[in-house]
Amino acid sequence: MAPSTLCLCVLQLSLLAGFASGLQITSPGGISLEKASGESVTLDCQFKLDTEDSGPLDIEWSLLASDNQKNDEVVILYSGDRAYDNYYPPMKGRVHFNSADPKNGDASITLTGLKSSDTGTYQCKVKKAPGIGSRKMLLIVMVRPAKPRCYVEGPAEEGKDVVLRCTTSEGTQPLKYTWEKTSGSKTLPASAVIDPAVGTVIVKNASASASGTYHCAVGNRVGSEECILQLNVTPPSNTAAIAAAVIISILLILIIIAIILFCLWRARNNKKYEKEICNEIREDVPPPSSRISMARSLTANSKCSSLGSMSPSNISEFHIKSQYDKVPLSEEFERPPSHNPAPPPTVTRMAGANISRMGGVPVMIPAQTRDGSIV
Repeated sequence: MAPSTLCLCVLQLSLLAGFASGLQITSPGGISLEKASGESVTLDCQFKLDTEDSGPLDIEWSLLASDNQKNDEVVILYSGDRAYDNYYPPMKGRVHFNSADPKNGDASITLTGLKSSDTGTYQCKVKKAPGIGSRKMLLIVMVRPAKPRCYVEGPAEEGKDVVLRCTTSEGTQPLKYTWEKTSGSKTLPASAVIDPAVGTVIVKNASASASGTYHCAVGNRVGSEECILQLNVTPPSNTAAIAAAVIISILLILIIIAIILFCLWRARNNKKYEKEICNEIREDVPPPSSRISMARSLTANSKCSSLGSMSPSNISEFHIKSQYDKVPLSEEFERPPSHNPAPPPTVTRMAGANISRMGGVPVMIPAQTRDGSIV
């Protein structure tokens, strides 16, 4: 070996010996911690300085990225005799140093109100020139199972497979489910099949003896919760009768709806027909004559027939009767009784002798029948 090479090896050994006697992390590294969400955890990092470590003390805690494409996050920092805990917003206010003066060799920190997002690898790095040391630890924050829900899936009838389910809304895997019967014989039916990973119990060909109270518990490494289920296995139902009743009910409802629609349709057609009859105008029928015009026409006809059959004996009666045959006008109906005209004077019939005595000449007028022929 050349003298230059020998000198270089001696120098490297001396440097390694110097570093070995410098700053040292005394807490064990490579450990794993499991905690439940909402709890607190202390990440231990004790160190020891050497007389040669005379530089400023720097302590850095960081959360290492699980992906090489991402950067490590500084959680808390101590430098220049001051602590800085605002580097990582998700942990702001939840992380602090255990010691008020980390220079005494305690760089441990405490995390409060743990969340599942706090899971990861943490590194403690202590630097005091020329010494430097670091350690890593894994923190696993597990979510405690939420209270599960127990229920029976499908009908619980004799002769059928009854499924009991137990589910929880949250909880860190792996979750383990356990079932037990707490009433009667306090043993699960012999035909029961349990799936502890999913939380189901299938009771094959269930019978009435399977009825009772069942207890389900779900848990992981940080906690457990439970629920209770009451199972009542009933006799099989008459599905054919139920189906027939449903069909008959549907038919009755359809018939009632059809009757209602028919009644509404008929009422609508009748109303439409009445409306068309009211609006129909017939051209071949003359308008009805008024009461007064009909009365006047009847009076005129009666006068004409009376004149045709008139004789001296009834001439005077015609004049009197004609006064009463007149149809009163609308004004006369409205006229007060005090304004009505006086009745015509009565004409007395005179005999032929009286007419001769008074200087008149009696005249014989042939008689006529009602149809106007001379008698």
